[in-house]
Amino acid sequence: MNSTALKWFGRSWMLVVYAFLFLPIFTLVAYSFNDSQLVTVWSHTSLRWYKALMQDSDLIAAVMLSLQIAFLSALVSVFFGLFSAFALNRYRRFTGRGLLSSLASTPLVMPDVIVGLSLLLMLVSVQQALGYPERGLFTILLGHALLGTAYATVVVRSRLTEMDSKLEEAAMDLGCRPWQVFSLVTLPLIMPALLSAFLLTFTLSFDDVVLSSFLSGPGYSTMPMVIFSRARLGLNPSINALATVTIVVVSIVVIATTLYSLRQERQRKRDMALAQRE
Repeated sequence: MNSTALKWFGRSWMLVVYAFLFLPIFTLVAYSFNDSQLVTVWSHTSLRWYKALMQDSDLIAAVMLSLQIAFLSALVSVFFGLFSAFALNRYRRFTGRGLLSSLASTPLVMPDVIVGLSLLLMLVSVQQALGYPERGLFTILLGHALLGTAYATVVVRSRLTEMDSKLEEAAMDLGCRPWQVFSLVTLPLIMPALLSAFLLTFTLSFDDVVLSSFLSGPGYSTMPMVIFSRARLGLNPSINALATVTIVVVSIVVIATTLYSLRQERQRKRDMALAQRE
């Protein structure tokens, strides 16, 4: 097979893969404007289900709860992931380093069902002993933060590994204290990684249904839990409208984040070039 045939084969295969990934999403968006009561039967264009979505108080409450939990768990995950990654990357020898490394990576390979069941058993035992916490927002947040910290640690640690440690050494030679080196040199350089970790853990939390099902209590149903429970009885087309709104918001955030990261990377390269000239 010559190079031209290989090139066309590669492009064709890429188109097939993208079609497999994105055609269902485009179909879902299109059917969100369908007036029919049936999810897969086209009638005519209408905004009926967007209006129904605005009147669905249970679904809106679930969305707001999911956003709240996702935002808080992403903040907690990035905070602990940052210092875990910094400790593992910058300090090669300290007591408990191997244990910390294992604990930081275990949730990545552990099935969510096992993690959720383990947390549930632990929380039930703690509640029986202390009378707290009740299953609800805090327990869901705890489970999501546990899983998110592992992902945040991996993302931030990879950025710290790529970063030139000579920059930190130069700052210390110029008289900066360790906390000044961290806040003035290290933190700005890894900010794109922190933003990526935040978005990743936010998405994981917002999309999670397994951990939330184990750790939720009465009156605390997240958006994935509500959608999953309704799917058993047949999805209402207003779910398509909610999915379309989510896709639009996520697309805007991803584009904005990508542009910001590219801008920061170009600025970093310009600063390094200027520093080398001087």
